[in-house]
Amino acid sequence: MNHNFPVYTVATSCQDCYKCVRHCPCKAIKVENGSASIIPELCVSCGRCVRVCPVHAKKIRPDLSRGRFLLSDSNNLVIASLAPSYVSYFKNTNAATMITALKKLGFYGVSETAHGAQIVSSECAKYIDRKGNGVYISSACPSAVEFINKYLTEYTRCIVPVKSPLLAHANLLREKYGENTRVIFFGPCAAKKNEADSHKNELDLSLTFADLEDWFKQENINLSTLLAAEGAEFLLGNAEEGRVYPFEGGMNDTIRKNNDDVQYLAVSGLENIRRILGSDTSAAECKDKKIFIECLACAGGCINGPVMPEESDSLANIIRTSRDYANENSRHRDYELDIREGYFERKINENEITEADIKNILLSIGKKHHEDELNCGGCGYYTCRSFAKALLEGKAESSMCVSYLKQSAQKKSNALIRYIPAGVVIADANMKIIECNENFAGLFDESTKLAYEVTPGLPGVDLTNIIEFTELFEAALSSGKDIVRNNYVCGDKILNISIFTIEVHRIVGAILQDVTKSELHREQISEKAREVIQKNVITVQKIAHYLGEHMAETEVLLREVASGYSNDGKE
Repeated sequence: MNHNFPVYTVATSCQDCYKCVRHCPCKAIKVENGSASIIPELCVSCGRCVRVCPVHAKKIRPDLSRGRFLLSDSNNLVIASLAPSYVSYFKNTNAATMITALKKLGFYGVSETAHGAQIVSSECAKYIDRKGNGVYISSACPSAVEFINKYLTEYTRCIVPVKSPLLAHANLLREKYGENTRVIFFGPCAAKKNEADSHKNELDLSLTFADLEDWFKQENINLSTLLAAEGAEFLLGNAEEGRVYPFEGGMNDTIRKNNDDVQYLAVSGLENIRRILGSDTSAAECKDKKIFIECLACAGGCINGPVMPEESDSLANIIRTSRDYANENSRHRDYELDIREGYFERKINENEITEADIKNILLSIGKKHHEDELNCGGCGYYTCRSFAKALLEGKAESSMCVSYLKQSAQKKSNALIRYIPAGVVIADANMKIIECNENFAGLFDESTKLAYEVTPGLPGVDLTNIIEFTELFEAALSSGKDIVRNNYVCGDKILNISIFTIEVHRIVGAILQDVTKSELHREQISEKAREVIQKNVITVQKIAHYLGEHMAETEVLLREVASGYSNDGKE
């Protein structure tokens, strides 16, 4: 895992489901040994993988320790820059309570990031007004800007050369409160961490609302019971139209009133940005009119950022809550601040891949013909050819292809079933054969063997028409337990039968071994042994008989001798 990048994977938690690959608009994920890790050079930190990961193996880098460190220095005047979408994350928390809570953590004060948004809107309007016809793209979303710089490089020159609202706000706070000012941002975004990493002289740290929630818990600050301090107000006062920036189209609303001759578009979601801008780079020229495109990485805008709750509220309620907040006690201010910024292409260098390379790699995963390319998306890539390219680039593994994995498993299974020196049959709960081998068919009458030759595997054939011991299969299906019967007499054969569960109550398999010859051979040996034993018994009996007669005669003789001696003594 790479904890230095804003988004990373906890490898031990990753369940190789490839859901992150499926949803990543940049395919900036490498699968190795079944674990999906981020490729920083390709990633734009949109955080989409964090949001969709079913086991939460994708994480946004936690930076609470750095926040505490900044607050620990008494020479620092640390100010919190608070994104307006906080009202959708910390529900039922008003501004005064939030300000009070942040001050309890040690912040000097709290200011709305929306002030920076207002500065950006003003500068964008001025820039577009003095420029000619063409396409102009917003710089408000760092993830969208990074996406364009890396993947739609022809449009990099169309990005309005002003800082993002967050950097504008950080610069405003530093200008207002002095060189010892330190700015920590709180919002719903992962890409803002990239901004903090690359603009350390302007923005000291970026934390998510989830980070802030953890911080409050660690310090035992309960927003629902916290009493707002008297005079708890935002530094620089309440923002105005900048509060609508979290919504798709919100930025356009703040610019439109000053530029009526501009056509405004709002596009959210990186896939949609790619679709709108597309591969037709001639659209970047657009000499007929002025077009301003507000581009946001998250579908619906920042209110749908990677850390924002999904289950707790509907998007409609989030928009309603946030818009109500945007219209509450706000006022407009004009600021004179230099927020010029340059944006540059960072095109991804792709390895040259030939058609022959793609065909060879497709062959290696069992796709010999065009119709074999199912484009099912199970691997996470849109097409089999895209997956093949990912394999060639070392970003994917063959086992990610569901059809290839299935075919491979089927081949192994078929080979085992075909060549195992015993009868094998697999049946379902209705006693229909799913598959069997030739040895199984050969155990029974000639018609079964002929049927197998016509239809290998006998799929769908009723097992009860072939075997007479169906009760064993039924018992295994109902109990879910394995059943073993040795020396089971079936017609003129003796079978060892082992029935095992494949899917409980649904599918069972059986291995049937013909032990007739071995049992007969064993019986013959047993019979020979019995004959030998019988002969030995007879011999022993004869010996015993002879010994008995001899002992009797000896006893009579000895008695007579003893009796003679006894009579002599008396005389």
